[in-house]
Amino acid sequence: MVVVGGNVKIGVLGGIGPEATGEFYNKLIHRLQSEGLINSNQDFPKIIINSVPAPELVSTNIKEDELKEYLVGLKELDYLNTDFIVMVCNTIHLFHEKLQSEINTQILDLREEVKTFLIDNNIGEVLIIGTPQTVKSGLYNFEEIKTITPNNFELKKLSHTIFNYNKGFEKEKQIAISKDVCQKYLDRGVKKIILGCTEFAVMLKNENIPTINTVDILVDATIKRFILNKQKVIL
Repeated sequence: MVVVGGNVKIGVLGGIGPEATGEFYNKLIHRLQSEGLINSNQDFPKIIINSVPAPELVSTNIKEDELKEYLVGLKELDYLNTDFIVMVCNTIHLFHEKLQSEINTQILDLREEVKTFLIDNNIGEVLIIGTPQTVKSGLYNFEEIKTITPNNFELKKLSHTIFNYNKGFEKEKQIAISKDVCQKYLDRGVKKIILGCTEFAVMLKNENIPTINTVDILVDATIKRFILNKQKVIL
């Protein structure tokens, strides 16, 4: 068996928000190293990050106009002939099918990756925190999994924390509000919490909370796809 490597070009649609994009990038680099996939600097994939300054997707009813700049960003990555694209955001995956239909390059499907993770790890019940539309549209609702969601008031509070954290306003306060919502449900017996917004992956990363970090799941999926694209097996 001969394994022939080739440089892989990964497109990253980011800016939703920028800190979460940075978190994804740093975790991806560290995972590539820890997995023993990097022997020299030349072994890293080419990573093109398109950080799009577009509206936060935190409203209850996201309109198509709010997706325009993100679609432009995807088309720019598509034009650059990336091997695949990662969208570092949860809410935007509600529109995965629509966005995928607009470009040729394959976009990783975070919903499917989360489902696989939950089933593979025998997780039968979760609390989902995220933007109102992510939660209410059931992005992470699966027949095999019992899902618990915050009430409307809590979703509104969480939405505000995302918006405020993104602009750098009283960050510690936003972390505390988000943690309090999680703790309420942990006290009721919830064992796992899906961080259904990448901002929560940044906000709560240093908190002692049993979370399922969707940024980590995106990193795992990216590593798997990188290996598949990197290796050409000749028998």
